[in-house]
Amino acid sequence: MRPTVALRATEADAASSAGRSDWATLRKLLPYLWRYRWRVGFALAFMLIAKFANVGVPLLLKALVDGLSVPPGGAVAMLVVPVGLLMAYGALRLSTTVFAELRELVFAKATEGTARSISLQVFRHLHALSLRFHLERQTGGMSRDIERGTRAVHSLISFSLYSVLPTLVEVVLVLTILAVKFDAGFAWITGVAVVLYAIFTVSVTEWRTKFRLQMNEYDSRAHSKAIDALLNYETVKYFNNEDFETRRYDESLEQLRRAALKSKTSLSLLNAGQQLIIVVALVAILWRATQGVVAGTMTLGDLVMVNAFMIQLYIPLGFLGTLYREIKQSLTDLDKMFVLLARHREVDDAPDAADLQVRDGSVRFENVSFAYDPARPILHDVSFEIPPGKTVAVVGPSGAGKSTLARLLYRFYDVSGGAITIDGQDIRKVTQTSVRRAIGIVPQDTVLFNDTVEYNIAYGRPGASREEVEAVARAARIHDFIAATPAGYGTMVGERGLKLSGGEKQRVAIARTLLKNPPILIFDEATSALDSANERAIQDELRSVSVGKTTLVIAHRLSTVVDAHRIVVLDQGRIVETGTHDDLLARNGRYAEMWQLQRSDPDRDPA
Repeated sequence: MRPTVALRATEADAASSAGRSDWATLRKLLPYLWRYRWRVGFALAFMLIAKFANVGVPLLLKALVDGLSVPPGGAVAMLVVPVGLLMAYGALRLSTTVFAELRELVFAKATEGTARSISLQVFRHLHALSLRFHLERQTGGMSRDIERGTRAVHSLISFSLYSVLPTLVEVVLVLTILAVKFDAGFAWITGVAVVLYAIFTVSVTEWRTKFRLQMNEYDSRAHSKAIDALLNYETVKYFNNEDFETRRYDESLEQLRRAALKSKTSLSLLNAGQQLIIVVALVAILWRATQGVVAGTMTLGDLVMVNAFMIQLYIPLGFLGTLYREIKQSLTDLDKMFVLLARHREVDDAPDAADLQVRDGSVRFENVSFAYDPARPILHDVSFEIPPGKTVAVVGPSGAGKSTLARLLYRFYDVSGGAITIDGQDIRKVTQTSVRRAIGIVPQDTVLFNDTVEYNIAYGRPGASREEVEAVARAARIHDFIAATPAGYGTMVGERGLKLSGGEKQRVAIARTLLKNPPILIFDEATSALDSANERAIQDELRSVSVGKTTLVIAHRLSTVVDAHRIVVLDQGRIVETGTHDDLLARNGRYAEMWQLQRSDPDRDPA
């Protein structure tokens, strides 16, 4: 994407995000907090007590200063009164801290619990989205969105409950005391300053929000490029493209740098304007208080009290811009996570879906049509049956739609037309979990978790014993390799299993499918990464474990499917031939042609 196009896309995303209502985001957050409503109530009560104690401090200071102004001969009063006030002053200061900590302690469970609930729901929802979403997403950018969204829950609750709300309470209390104890002028100066400060802060922060959104967008993009390059480390090395990837990453970092400079420049403008309003208000208040002392209408204690009030009030107000910006940013980040939650499930269970009841394990494709893109159909009116306990192989050239059949049976996508049934039950009318529980698959491209070999094999049935893991490893002909490694079954396989060869990864995939032991099996080019000797050995094992199970074999090498009960020949998404190996050879049709080509060149694609 060219920089200008990228910038326009970023601005469009920023405008779209900014256009969404912050209140709508808050309404989505409230149900998560509602389950902790008693904790919220106690936290608010502690916050109010802490603020009353904090507001009482300047009142005590006034009494303390006035108490020091004693007439001659008042030595006893001078010794007694200040000591009592000092003790009260210390008690109020301690109360402010104690109740603030109690508020945080009581509400910590609500904050952490809410963040956990939302993160868990997003994680579960992402796994419920269709394969199409995960093929189109950028892992780095999406992980950044989830990370920022989780952090936003903490920030939003912390800032609103611990900073903004207490500040508002304190402003109301101070304005009330100034208006009642002195005259309305003090309250008016303070109130006008607070209103001007808030208007200026909100206006400038709204204006500069787009810079923060751009920063986030460029940060996610840079992170995505870095993760993508590191995940494809070997490919980068193969083509000597380290400098190319570095330049791509640097382009994103440069965009991030420019957006960050705009954000920081606008932040300086915001801070300078805020301080100007605060200083003008402080000078006006102190001038008025000083005039009162000179005129005799106010004491020195009153002057100290007013000054203390202003300091206590404007210190948190000085952070209002930062708080407002962080709250806005938190709302934006949280909204992105809620957008992920609202993402439509392309494949979803029907409202009345029941669990699949597997009896014999018969699988039928009935007039199945499908297209990833409506303009480019993949399958056309495909019909065949896999009888219970039998093996049916699907062969054909690359792009014929063979692997799509496996994805449809596993319900990664729903068919565009026709139906797929298991024991007469349309898989769209039963739960996805029960369908996938009944099917085991060895995919063409095996991806492993960055964990031990044992963990990856046991993933087929979490909780399986070491003996069960070793048994399936022997059946997949990988036990000897594992036992020969220094760490044995504790050997780490690396990210995506990159520490293992293609054949070793494939055998781990076969082992974990054998451990799952489902009634229906799918082998999607299950031995494509193996050498001829291992392929023949594992084919024997696969044939033995397939006995009594309904098996769909998707194959490139025709020699691996000669024993199948039925072979379906697919070409350009249509069935062109079906029959046994011998029948298809006797017909001298498309299958026979592919057979001859592969006999002369075993690795040739039968296109």
